[in-house]
Amino acid sequence: MVKTERVVFSTQVLEIGAEVNDFKTINMAILFGNEAPDALRSSCFIINVEPISDQIETGMKIRFDNQEYIITSVGNEVQHNLGRLGHTTISFTGKTEAKLPGTIYVSEKDYPVIKVGTKIQIVAE
Repeated sequence: MVKTERVVFSTQVLEIGAEVNDFKTINMAILFGNEAPDALRSSCFIINVEPISDQIETGMKIRFDNQEYIITSVGNEVQHNLGRLGHTTISFTGKTEAKLPGTIYVSEKDYPVIKVGTKIQIVAE
């Protein structure tokens, strides 16, 4: 039997802030829609704001092109902020308890290669 995936969220990187590598050193990536405030823009990967089709939950996967991570915890503000502002932080630490309300925690692996045009998807099986 073939497992079918459904895409819960899909977007693309439009712009990369000059200071995103500062966050790479602490295994975090900040996503923000095109309306990102100037004070934060340089720290963010700017993305298209897109609708979310379902609740984002632990066990789903997030992909950066073909690099895949399992979602280990989801902060209680993620759904609202990502859907409305295109804003969330992704923590590549594998933590299973969401300490920060706007953060998606994912499996601890090498930091993904993210460039302009990278497709970011959250998928459920």
